[in-house]
Amino acid sequence: MKKVVIVAVVIGLALIIFLLLGPFYTVQEGEQAVVTRFGRIVSVEVDAGLKIKVPFVDTVTKYSKKIISWDGAAQLIPTLEKKFVFVDTTARWKIIDPRLFYESVGSINQAQSRLDDIIDGEVRTIITKNNFAEVVRNSNDILDYVQVEQGISGEEEVSSVTSDAVSIDPIMIGRKELSSRMLQNVRRTTPQFGIDVIDIVIRQIKYSDELTVAVHARMIKERNKEAEKYRSEGFGEKDFWLGKMQRELESIQSTAYKEAEQIKGTADATAARIYNDAYGRDPEFYEFWKAIESYRKLMPKFRKTLSTDADYFDYLYDQTPVR
Repeated sequence: MKKVVIVAVVIGLALIIFLLLGPFYTVQEGEQAVVTRFGRIVSVEVDAGLKIKVPFVDTVTKYSKKIISWDGAAQLIPTLEKKFVFVDTTARWKIIDPRLFYESVGSINQAQSRLDDIIDGEVRTIITKNNFAEVVRNSNDILDYVQVEQGISGEEEVSSVTSDAVSIDPIMIGRKELSSRMLQNVRRTTPQFGIDVIDIVIRQIKYSDELTVAVHARMIKERNKEAEKYRSEGFGEKDFWLGKMQRELESIQSTAYKEAEQIKGTADATAARIYNDAYGRDPEFYEFWKAIESYRKLMPKFRKTLSTDADYFDYLYDQTPVR
């Protein structure tokens, strides 16, 4: 009986010591664990719950099962036409094989560093093989907008100015498809690390600081060129309408002068006929009347008269009354 008690006590002490050494560990929801013994993987736990290990011998390394974000540094990359642009890319990934992940990279930080090399390299490769328009645009909707802007009024004056003001080439691929190609290329490499890259998104694209001033200057030059075309068209329209107005004014004045002269000629002819009819009835009275009118105009201007023998003065000194 005494031996049984001693054995029970020993077993109890051993059990207590075993429990104190920490043979249990917990895998939370959203976690997965790799258990190693002397550097060799002995088990992989992907389900949440209370797990057991060998104290002092087994090492538990936990990884997240959730989606992890990757943010790359902005790269200065030349496009196919040698336009240097800053490309800022982001991606999402997760661990799909914790055993392979532990063997190949070991930690999340190492995985992020490995993704830096893989994703940045694919981004650079894709960007350098495509034109700038393919990198920044997703569709050709802007072409429809430009066509509407150029043909919306239907006026010949406007279309003649804007028809060559904007020239935009259509895209064949687009930024979304380029991102898809980057993802496809990356997925050929990452499975060997136990990683699945969910998506790659070009977050921002901008010109380099060295090119920004030149780009702005070119944009200002294009806008000034377009404005100058509008001004030139406006001045042309102004000259056209001013010339048309001047021609119409001259035509109206010419017609009015012609009509006025015709009226004056008709009036003068009518007056002359009336005068002839009136004075023709008494020629002597006509001569007398014309002489009196002449005296009224000329006599006040005479300062002195030296002789009145001229025929001009007959009616002044003639004593014979005129009937």
